[in-house]
Amino acid sequence: MNFRPARVGKLIRTELAKIILREVEFGDALVTITAVTVDKNLEHASVSVSVIPSAKTAAALRALGATTGRLQHLLMKKINIKPMPRISFAVDHGMENAASVERMLLHE
Repeated sequence: MNFRPARVGKLIRTELAKIILREVEFGDALVTITAVTVDKNLEHASVSVSVIPSAKTAAALRALGATTGRLQHLLMKKINIKPMPRISFAVDHGMENAASVERMLLHE
């Protein structure tokens, strides 16, 4: 069993969170990296992000999309692995779904 993709994903999550905190401005939105999934040949990493409030999700994804190249470059300088996975961002609706379930349970 190969654990390298999981270890690389954890490392990318840790370092990318620090880089995003310094490099990307989201206004009054809170953006959190919830998971990083790296494919088995280490070519691609899908970064799941949660945005609060959810109304700011589109703006946050635009900000991340506009800075993906710079984030990738800074990540390559911070982590010395070959090959460095190409990152892409996706929305994680887990927190939003959990909140809606909680609201439904409290109203019944």
